[in-house]
Amino acid sequence: MPPKPLLHRDNPSAEPLVGNVKVTREDWLNVAMDVLITDGVEQVKVLALAERMNVSRSSFYWYFKSRQDLLDALLKTWEQTNTAAMVERAEAPAEAITGAVLNIFHCIANPSLFNTALDFAVRDWARRSGKVRSLLDRSDARRVEALTQMFIRYDYSAPEAMTRAKVLYYMQLGYDMAEPNESYAHRLEMTPHYLKVFTGQEPSAAELDEFAVFTKKHWDL
Repeated sequence: MPPKPLLHRDNPSAEPLVGNVKVTREDWLNVAMDVLITDGVEQVKVLALAERMNVSRSSFYWYFKSRQDLLDALLKTWEQTNTAAMVERAEAPAEAITGAVLNIFHCIANPSLFNTALDFAVRDWARRSGKVRSLLDRSDARRVEALTQMFIRYDYSAPEAMTRAKVLYYMQLGYDMAEPNESYAHRLEMTPHYLKVFTGQEPSAAELDEFAVFTKKHWDL
């Protein structure tokens, strides 16, 4: 679970706020996102968010037209982070398909690239909203298509590429949802075996070493 959002005014490295401004638009978004993740969309309420940040409710309307405007901004943030990050990593260059899949694993290792908790919160939200369900379906389709094209670039046939893309994507969703209690060492030990299952190929030692360096910076050891 990501840490509680740090308000701009409490961040010593942030630029000082000017005039009577106590919170920023990003503060409203970050706190709303935290509530969405921990308590669900029904609890994303303007007054509750204002009380949490110790500001007046009226300051909300400096940045948003309505609660729905805030909810739409949360969905836009989700698409611009999670979906965009996975598509970008799927399109990143790699010498072999094993390295390409390791690029996808960067999303798992680095929560700033892909916020798993936010993804689950949006999926839960989609059970209550047809609009969000449509957005989620579109996002899932974009992700799977990006993964399919990734496999096609490494000379897999279109049917096999789509199958491997879906196996990779939906297995990872389920894996994250299960939240297995695994050590960092065990995850690294299993990585080459997962790569063999996902790609049918053995990763190189150099690929695994590079991935280990990347994950060590981000995983909670």
